[in-house]
Amino acid sequence: MTNLPPAFASQEETPPQVLGEFKPVDDWQVHLNAIFYALRGGHIQDYYQTMASGDYRLAHALAQEFYEAHRKHEALPETILVHEWGCGNGNLAACFLSHLNKLDETLCRRTRYVLVDNDLDTLNSALAHPDLQPHRERIAHVQADAQDLNGVKDSSVHWIICNELWNDLRTKVMLRKDGDLIEEQIRPNLSDEKSKEFSDWFAFVKDFQDKAVTKLKDHPSFLDEIIWEKDYLPIDWKRVPYRKTITDFMKPIDDLVIVPVNLGAFATIKEARRILTAGGRFTTFDAGTPDVETVAKPDKPCYGLYGGQYSFIVNFALCESLARHLGATDVTIESQHEFVSRMLGHNLMTVVDLVSAHPSLNKLKPWERDKLILKTLRVLSAVYTSPYQRNFDYPVQPETPEPDREEILALLASLPSTGVPDPIAYLTEDEVLAVVTELVALGYDRQAIQNGLATSLTEGREINYYRFSMGKEKNS
Repeated sequence: MTNLPPAFASQEETPPQVLGEFKPVDDWQVHLNAIFYALRGGHIQDYYQTMASGDYRLAHALAQEFYEAHRKHEALPETILVHEWGCGNGNLAACFLSHLNKLDETLCRRTRYVLVDNDLDTLNSALAHPDLQPHRERIAHVQADAQDLNGVKDSSVHWIICNELWNDLRTKVMLRKDGDLIEEQIRPNLSDEKSKEFSDWFAFVKDFQDKAVTKLKDHPSFLDEIIWEKDYLPIDWKRVPYRKTITDFMKPIDDLVIVPVNLGAFATIKEARRILTAGGRFTTFDAGTPDVETVAKPDKPCYGLYGGQYSFIVNFALCESLARHLGATDVTIESQHEFVSRMLGHNLMTVVDLVSAHPSLNKLKPWERDKLILKTLRVLSAVYTSPYQRNFDYPVQPETPEPDREEILALLASLPSTGVPDPIAYLTEDEVLAVVTELVALGYDRQAIQNGLATSLTEGREINYYRFSMGKEKNS
């Protein structure tokens, strides 16, 4: 094992029951995510929500951008092919097409919208979204991996959008040691106590290693309880593309600073450049940083586990370097907040921004935070009116005491179907200021709210949501 400082050393107490061998992080990431989606794909919202799973404003901003790029009908082909890679629950597609139809019915009729996802259950769920049904004649779907779309012809797609896909895709964790690049490898374990819950431990290990998801459903739950042991070993460069681009990027990074290398994102950039028509555009949104100085910080977050699923921050700076290496000249990175605000013509903040500014937030118990969030949403929903109806899905935490559970359920029942759709939705300045007195009654600070609207509470965060956009040159 490589000798590293304590911050990077393997766990001292290795659990006794091993589930597999040491492998690069990205290999286990792909393995675990396949199991996660098979076992928990229908309940993703219990672990995290995306900025497009319930809200409509990101989709409307994308529709506005698409409209502005294609408003001269005489210059357009009869059919404009739009791909959405990683279709989620279908909400982004539904809101995009509904808003595009209001902006320009002719353009909407010409648009062929293709949902692309590797998981058939996800595709079927997205296609069943109620607000997609009026648009079904212009919807198609393809079960495929966005990293390898060999069934899609070169220069055949006019527009590609995706939201929070890159953080799911294959990502290596690299660092420098004594001038050489090495990578993080991990090994899964379960505690001895947990292992005793399995009637046939060896059968379970085989099912886990084989990704036999049908059989895994019959075993006790385990994803949340995997303990990962770490080691740092040389990189097998035969399995890693773009070695020069990666090594050049890593040269100024200090020794022992871990850096995410989003290989899956690289693959989608390459595919986008291949299948886009001249003048087409690829746009994706995700959490990460475009700032090399932030990437170079030893204490930055690199990845997290949500319900057993690995999710990585996106190294947008390296992704831009890769895109330019592949010949792209039109590459822009901006904060998602800035993009949505600009396209919709409103000063925006998210519910997360607002709640995070509450002076007592960090002192509250988890269920007290839930009540604060729901009371905040109830206040906002008095002035917020969505053009879409949504059922508010908010899981009640198991440890919530009974009186608080009843109050939370009552708060959920009081939320209107056209109110704020989820706890991460975008809010306009007018909506927030219209109920600022009621928010102050919930304990919010009026000046902090006004300051947040003036400066955007997210802009100073090292890890934030960004828009990465790449155009295909017209002479390509």
